Amino acid sequence: MSSAPTPSSAVTIVTQTRVLPGFEEAFSVWQEQTSASIAALPGFLGQTLMRPSPPAQVDWVILQRFESTAAAIAWLNSPARLARVAGAQSMLVGRDDVHIVPDGGSGVLPAAVSAVISTRVKPGQELAYRAWEQRIASAQSKAPGFQGYRFEPPIPGVQDDWLSILRFDSEENLQGWLNSPERKALLAEAEPFTEEFHARIARSGFDQWFAGGAKGPAAAVWKQNMLVLMLLYPVVFLFGITVQNPLLTGWAGLAFPVALFIGNVVSVLLLNYLVPWTSARFSWWLSPPAPSRANDLRGAAIILATYAVLIVTFTFWL
Repeated sequence: MSSAPTPSSAVTIVTQTRVLPGFEEAFSVWQEQTSASIAALPGFLGQTLMRPSPPAQVDWVILQRFESTAAAIAWLNSPARLARVAGAQSMLVGRDDVHIVPDGGSGVLPAAVSAVISTRVKPGQELAYRAWEQRIASAQSKAPGFQGYRFEPPIPGVQDDWLSILRFDSEENLQGWLNSPERKALLAEAEPFTEEFHARIARSGFDQWFAGGAKGPAAAVWKQNMLVLMLLYPVVFLFGITVQNPLLTGWAGLAFPVALFIGNVVSVLLLNYLVPWTSARFSWWLSPPAPSRANDLRGAAIILATYAVLIVTFTFWL
């Protein structure tokens, strides 16, 4: 019996790819078929797919987690994957960015918003690049909204680029750092020893439900999670006692897993309407024009009080 992988041995393949306009549906089908083919591979642990969210994120981001680097490399070099990739080239713009990132540290996707930066270094300039990377890492750690950072060297035979993953709490703060004069000056310093540079943005969370304030940044993930929970809890409870228990599992005699699945589908559909409507009323907290700890605490207190009211109400209801 094999033991569970340790955090230090597990790795994630981070793939970012851009799809030609008009091929989104075809690529979605291709990705589903690819996901099915990888599911039974030895050492495969799971996959996260982040669809594009224009205009901030125009790439598809695929995270594939494996027990070890060897298992990840075996998938990357497998005839099955190479055949799948060859069949998708006509749908893609340019080349994919594919990197293997060890798990167990800060700066690993997903995050509220992340920048995946790959750099091709000129031969013999690796030490100069490492010294420069330390300088820019120190500078970006002081940027507003900075949450984490990962830096990975090339893996011979797998990836030729040096990889950096920057995590920020909002799109506004990430763009603020990417466009800052300090970063531009540091990039100019790196030109003598770098050949090629790519930066792509990846977003995750419940961003499709949160439009953001008219003047403020995108909502922080912890705020999104709190508000979604505030709406999901009563939806699941009310559907369970009014529909799922008496009708689906009672009158219709459906098995609990089937009834639960139907309940989940209904909950997600309802949240598509409830979350945008509610988030607009909480825009003063979700996306304030300027950061405010007092504002954050006030909004969190209202959400927590709502949790308590719902729990007490539903307890006495039963």
